[in-house]
Amino acid sequence: MIRRVALITFILLQCSILLAQVGTWRTYMSYHEPQQIVKADNLLFVRASNSLYQYNLTDHSISTFDKLSGLSDTYITHIAWNKKVKRLIAVYANSNIDLIDLNGNINNVSALYRKAMTEDKTINNIYIHEANAYLATGFGAVKINMERMEISESYILNQNIVDIAISGQNIYIKTENGNILASLTTNNLQDPHNWTVTTDVSQSVFDDDNSAWDDYLPTIQTLKTDGPLYNYFNHMYFNGGKLYSVGGGWRDGGNFNRPGCAQIFDKSTQEWNVISDVKPFNGHTFEDATSIVYDPANAKHFFMSTCGTGLYEFLDGELVKNHTADNSPLVSALNPEQNPNSYVDYVRVDGLIFDNDGTLWITCSSESTQKDNVLSYNPASGNWKTYNDDALKSDKKILTILRHPILDNNGYIWYVNDHHAHPCLLRIDPRNEQFVRYDRHVNQDDKNITLYYYRAVIEDLQGNIWVGTDQGLFMYTPEQQADNKLGFTQVKVPRNDGSDFADYLLDGVDITAIAIDGANRKWIGTNGNGLYLISADNMQQIAHFTTENSKLLSDNIESLAIDQSSGEIYIGTDNGLCSYQTDATEAVTEMDKDNVYAYPNPVTPEYTGLITIVGLTLNADVKILSPSGKLIAEGRSNGGTFTWDGNDKSGNRVASGIYMVVTATSSGDKGTVCKIAIVR
Repeated sequence: MIRRVALITFILLQCSILLAQVGTWRTYMSYHEPQQIVKADNLLFVRASNSLYQYNLTDHSISTFDKLSGLSDTYITHIAWNKKVKRLIAVYANSNIDLIDLNGNINNVSALYRKAMTEDKTINNIYIHEANAYLATGFGAVKINMERMEISESYILNQNIVDIAISGQNIYIKTENGNILASLTTNNLQDPHNWTVTTDVSQSVFDDDNSAWDDYLPTIQTLKTDGPLYNYFNHMYFNGGKLYSVGGGWRDGGNFNRPGCAQIFDKSTQEWNVISDVKPFNGHTFEDATSIVYDPANAKHFFMSTCGTGLYEFLDGELVKNHTADNSPLVSALNPEQNPNSYVDYVRVDGLIFDNDGTLWITCSSESTQKDNVLSYNPASGNWKTYNDDALKSDKKILTILRHPILDNNGYIWYVNDHHAHPCLLRIDPRNEQFVRYDRHVNQDDKNITLYYYRAVIEDLQGNIWVGTDQGLFMYTPEQQADNKLGFTQVKVPRNDGSDFADYLLDGVDITAIAIDGANRKWIGTNGNGLYLISADNMQQIAHFTTENSKLLSDNIESLAIDQSSGEIYIGTDNGLCSYQTDATEAVTEMDKDNVYAYPNPVTPEYTGLITIVGLTLNADVKILSPSGKLIAEGRSNGGTFTWDGNDKSGNRVASGIYMVVTATSSGDKGTVCKIAIVR
């Protein structure tokens, strides 16, 4: 019997598909731009793109650090090596602190990060002395005993300290305005009265040791680390096994000023194709890319828009043309009367999408109501068309930030106008070139909602249009879509406390991104509140991921994209890109023995996670049967996926054997069967 199970195990191992376990997090950090190098015995610790990696001078290996490998946070601003205790200190932008030894063990010192205080806790610099690290902060200085791994003293001086040094029996701190405060190290440094301004010291006391940077930068610049070029993912979508992304070019009140580039991730090869070496028309700086879209007629042909230098067309990774106001119908965003010297060059394109006929629709911001700020372009013919419809104007102002478009199942194009002057939703019918504006901010209870920004739009599997705004989540039913005078719906969630009261779903939450998974559940990205998962019927908050309870890189979500075939959701944050393996995939129209399978398969003794069955129809009925035919577990699929915890109905782990997965459609039609090998 042992030999038979071993043989089955071997055969199934050869056939198993390497897919991520449900609940798995991944990070995709950039390590491209070296910022600091410190030497620690035969290792180099390198801070690059505000991330951290380690280079072994002996075997030339590279080890990267991130939240998955134990770091407590993201966006490292300073590192320093303590020779005496043989630990690296890494500080983050939010004042969190990690200590890392030569074996990669990480200990978090979070007291400063968690301390509630009105003073500025930003850490500006690190000075190492003996077993201690002295941190120059926005309010004073902090002394960390790196041996005991704790904060030992804080010096609250109510001044922004930029540097610290110790010479002999004296400690010196430099303030933002250039003053130097001094004290004896034997004094009570926590008493502000023991610090006095001095001019009797050379500025050279604050000189840093940059020998590691000077000695090893040429070596570091030759290294190739996996990952994207930048940690910017303001707009992205997944199609054909690839994640298309750009960094973004607009936020409330101004530009990001992020380097322009397209970052395309091939999931099958785990490789990044980065296009950044682009020379804009008239020699302007290439930055603030706002959207990217590929030509459905040719996946190697794609377009990228920017917040200032127009539209870029690429073929096989090479720039074909930079479309601007000089060589196309695109218009300047500026008023020529107010900006006579520079208005022509500033061409702001915010949203790109192809319709079902292969025509590219483009939005181009302009201050003038006489200009055409929606255009279409046919790549096959090279023909342009411009539109200046009344729906694009309101109160003598034009809709200026039309972005993040979608193409719904009816062939309509939807744009959000992400601008406080006139927040609204715009629908375009590309077949008859009709425009409809949705700006009646009244819900089903006749409650007026004061909105400033429409940030995201998506269609669910039932044909409802969902909109994320600065004041929460709103839905346009098919009836409300047909009549723009009806306003929108705010979903009501009963409190289930015995009362008849209900609350509006995510009322008042600043929503920045929305994605719909294969089970029609809503993934909601927010500004400062992390990531929510809402059930298909909208009545239940299934999950709420934050930096405190998960491996999420930041609570500020800028974009979301789902690989519907695997259920992996990509999460673009202001600190970089991560992903989460969900338990829902796109449902198939018909189950087949060739596309219904389980993973991991076989289930080996050390595995304790969920077993995932994919390739199912929507709401498929799933039963797990023992080798003897006994019903072990049952349920319905999430989209095209069902998960089983490996337990029977009593919660006990099942024994070794071959278990049958029997499926049927939601209407009861016969489905298909696959097998799962359990090895204990």
